[in-house]
Amino acid sequence: MSIQTVLEAKVKEAVSAIFKADLPTVEFQPTRKDFEGDITIVVFPMLRVIKGNPVQIGNQIGEYLVKEVVEVSSFNVIKGFLNLVIEDSFYVNYFTEIASDATFGHVKTNSNNAVMVEYSSPNTNKPLHLGHIRNNLLGYSVAEILKASGKKVYKTQIINDRGIHICKSMVAWQKFGEGKTPESTGLKGDKLVGNYYVAFDKAYKAEIADLIVKGIDKEVAEKQAPILQEAQQMLLKWEAGDDEVVSLWKKMNQWVYKGFEVTYKNLGVDFDTLYYESDTYLLGKDVVAEGLERGVFFKKEDGSVWIDLTEDGLDEKIVLRSDGTAVYMTQDIGTAIQRVKDNPDVSGMVYTVGNEQDYHFKVLFLILKKLGFSWSDNLFHLSYGMVDLPSGKMKSREGTVVDADDLMVDMTDTATKISEELGKLDDYSDGEKQGLYKMIGLGALKYYILKVDPKKRILFDPEESVDFQGNTGPFIQYTFARIQSILRKAKDLNLDGFAGLIELHEKEKELIKQLQLYPETIQLAATNYSPALIANYTYDLVKEFNSFYQNVSILGETDNQKKAFRVALSEKVSAVIASAFQLLGIEVPERM
Repeated sequence: MSIQTVLEAKVKEAVSAIFKADLPTVEFQPTRKDFEGDITIVVFPMLRVIKGNPVQIGNQIGEYLVKEVVEVSSFNVIKGFLNLVIEDSFYVNYFTEIASDATFGHVKTNSNNAVMVEYSSPNTNKPLHLGHIRNNLLGYSVAEILKASGKKVYKTQIINDRGIHICKSMVAWQKFGEGKTPESTGLKGDKLVGNYYVAFDKAYKAEIADLIVKGIDKEVAEKQAPILQEAQQMLLKWEAGDDEVVSLWKKMNQWVYKGFEVTYKNLGVDFDTLYYESDTYLLGKDVVAEGLERGVFFKKEDGSVWIDLTEDGLDEKIVLRSDGTAVYMTQDIGTAIQRVKDNPDVSGMVYTVGNEQDYHFKVLFLILKKLGFSWSDNLFHLSYGMVDLPSGKMKSREGTVVDADDLMVDMTDTATKISEELGKLDDYSDGEKQGLYKMIGLGALKYYILKVDPKKRILFDPEESVDFQGNTGPFIQYTFARIQSILRKAKDLNLDGFAGLIELHEKEKELIKQLQLYPETIQLAATNYSPALIANYTYDLVKEFNSFYQNVSILGETDNQKKAFRVALSEKVSAVIASAFQLLGIEVPERM
């Protein structure tokens, strides 16, 4: 049981006994470093139910707690803050309880409370890019955090595998591809197809320019360009089920999927279920028809179907065109409903999509609510900002889009360069070095992106991310490796354990207090869908450990009992670092 749980009950008891009042909640915070104490009770919120001077109230409650709670040894009051000093024995007992708990911080999964987390959701006409990296890292990490918090989780994506943009790559490959394949070119399939999407754009612009020279207006030229009309005709053929077009579509999409698989594997993300737009693009039309009968939607004179959300502070939104074709909103309505049909235990969904779609998801969630789906109250848009790069730092296709595979290779190269300059890997084989450089490079990339609140825009600096000092992935990985070195040396010391230990060094106590925060940090990160809370908690834990390491002798301690405790404490810290980094999708090295 945490000290907060013990204290909350006793503070409420004190308020009832002394002031004859009921206190609904108790507000805690860590005691400031410049005051004596381990945990602080904030008195000011109590003034809503207790009349009086906050200092006097704090003193009366403090006296009660010292008398009634064995864990509280003393207290002091600074203005409206009651600082409590907790007995060392409480922290020793707490640590003894968690030391061997392999699932510390995690809650057992409630199989009746499933959440579906959607992320990635790429187009099959080009490779994944830097924006997809933030999307994938956020979605994967949030899914892992939700699992740790006790929820059953399905990881999914909807692959945008149809539409005019897909046909553009197909037409360009037919025209300029000369039968080239990923095997014949040595290119990843997604990159090969992406090259033809670029080729289409180049040819399209050239045709527009040629038509303009012939005296055709620019807007007309953009519509009449022959290559665009070919792509539009191909889309119509695809929708009609034309064998030749469908065969080409399947072949080129398969190239892309194989390419995506390589990128996902290198990035360390996975999925439980996949949805394809080619299967879902007609979904939702029947729901719209039903909603029209119930008065949720209305029809305009041209036959198009809309919903009026003006009373909810939004506007009117089209859900079906006048020719009966669906819009993206229709598909998203149908896909959400289909997912719950496919997985009846799903009671909520998380959509990992950039902040340019904020309005779309407000509308989607509201429509689903008006259609009467109870799970619509548990829908969340994990909205995130753009990722920018300092100019000239990275290679990019066409100077605009940073390729995900290239970025991961560049991160490994950056980690290689910095690690070799530090010169700490002389006894490693080349294979061990390469594995470590990749672990450091990817860890740096993931941590740098995930430590920032999802809503904020990021300026990603590769050199800064691989720094071995400060709030970076490599700094935390290095601390983990340092602890592993201590543990390897400790194996030869025949330590007997620490049973009976009653006094703690101040730094030991601070480290246990930081460990205590891990379970509630997981719950907080799950509630807020924020991997940043896990990342920054881990950095604080590592800072606390390094302060402990610099101020307290571990293996050099002469008292065997204290030495055993410090080794066990170090081991638990490393286990929590590994656990927290696993929630972020980051590996930790045994040596570094």
